[in-house]
Amino acid sequence: MTQQATFHFYDRLNFFLSRRQRNQPIRYDFDRRASIKDMVEAIGVPHPEIELLVVNQSSVGFDYIVQTGDIVHVYPDYEAMDLPERIRLVPPYEGRPRFVLDTHLGRLAAYLRMLGFDTLYRNDYPDDALAAISDLEKRILLTRDIGLLKRSRVVYGYYVRETKPRKRLYEIIARYNLLEQAIPFRHCLRCNGNLAAVEKANIREQLPPNTAKYYDEFHQCTVCKQIYWRGSHYERMQAFIDEVMQTNGKG
Repeated sequence: MTQQATFHFYDRLNFFLSRRQRNQPIRYDFDRRASIKDMVEAIGVPHPEIELLVVNQSSVGFDYIVQTGDIVHVYPDYEAMDLPERIRLVPPYEGRPRFVLDTHLGRLAAYLRMLGFDTLYRNDYPDDALAAISDLEKRILLTRDIGLLKRSRVVYGYYVRETKPRKRLYEIIARYNLLEQAIPFRHCLRCNGNLAAVEKANIREQLPPNTAKYYDEFHQCTVCKQIYWRGSHYERMQAFIDEVMQTNGKG
């Protein structure tokens, strides 16, 4: 026997819906016992993007079994409704954001490292590895793969909407309020290792002649040993960071 529930999706969750479904009730037919998590993902919205589910004016968890006639409200923000008792579906993230990115987001990874955020990225991470890293290391998974976000292991995750690299950075800055937490030049752009000051005498033989002649301050990655100094490349990165800061990440 076919049953039906009605779903309302709010704010940025409408991005995942077809144009005809956006900002209006969606009547969803079903003929089997299913959790609300399964249903919202079948409609198209990955669970890490959802912080609050309200069914018939009561807050519920992802394991709630949908009943025929249910009126379901799906919110991206926990504070969307003031209810006596609310179930927070995504636990508060503790500490500075740490990220893991899928293969489509290499430029974004470099930008986040430049701003000082611990960001794992490889162009050959399989989906199961990305989900496991996000789960085990409590990293925010940034991806362009909706199916990846639907994996049950993923708690902290976000689908990157923008397609241009700089706009992607501004999007993530706004989503996670990164400007107030930025500590530029803290991580290696190549491998994400920590940077540490290093004496010129200890690395002189690794430096190009002109670099050794004109520069005295150096930092080195503690992992891959890449050396950094305040040359023209640094100046371009600093100019980029200044621009991001001055526009408050809304360029």
